[in-house]
Amino acid sequence: MKSSSGLWRTIAGLSTAATLLLLVGFVYALKDVMAPGSGALWNPVSSGDLSKAAPKTSSKQINVATLGDSLAKGTGDDTGQGFVRRTIAELQKNQKLPVNLVNNLGVNGMTTKGLLPTLDEPGVQYVLRNANVILLSIGGNDLFQGAQNVSSGKPLPTYKELSAEVDKASIRLKRIVDAIHQINPAAQLVYVGLYNPFNDLPEMRVPGNQAVTEWNLKASEIVNAYENARVVSTFDLFVGNTQKYLSDDHFHPNGDGYQHIAERIAQGIE
Repeated sequence: MKSSSGLWRTIAGLSTAATLLLLVGFVYALKDVMAPGSGALWNPVSSGDLSKAAPKTSSKQINVATLGDSLAKGTGDDTGQGFVRRTIAELQKNQKLPVNLVNNLGVNGMTTKGLLPTLDEPGVQYVLRNANVILLSIGGNDLFQGAQNVSSGKPLPTYKELSAEVDKASIRLKRIVDAIHQINPAAQLVYVGLYNPFNDLPEMRVPGNQAVTEWNLKASEIVNAYENARVVSTFDLFVGNTQKYLSDDHFHPNGDGYQHIAERIAQGIE
């Protein structure tokens, strides 16, 4: 009987200990649910908080990020290099520092309206914070969407229509430039100015040139408000040279056109 009583006391003690262990585990589990950041293993980087996790850019190399439209992507260049890869190649020849491409975020068909909300995305902000040179190409689709299908027979936009689009899109451009500067105020921002791809068409030469000139002036006012930002002019490269420097789609540069743009970009990067 005594041995049996001792056995039951042992079992009761083990049951009590197991109950206490379960209660402690429940309390810690509840704490994790109510306050997930209190655990030592919680890591904001692994949780996807990219906007705050970006390391500082090294001053011992040039880190390039690209943002914008199909020109930023390099559409029209048979080699796929566009002005981005060509700029990096030029910088590697001219600079003593190594040059690295962080990411090219160029998207075909991108407009100022489409680009604005992407600047709130943590992944985009992460890329921009890792760069000390940011290349921006945007605005061409805003101005010339109605003229890209020249062979469709649809009426081409008038200067009045183009100018109205300049006014609306330039407001968004200012918001884009301001946002980029806020995300990474230390980076050099290089905005690639617009050219008139339809300069060889009589009906689009004058209105197109006027609208592009108006746009580039507004872009210069916006970009030059920041000391470490500049506009690279491309307008003169394509005047009288559309057949020479445009691809077969009569809108995007070909390899030679991109090369000239890249050389101008590289010349202005310190």
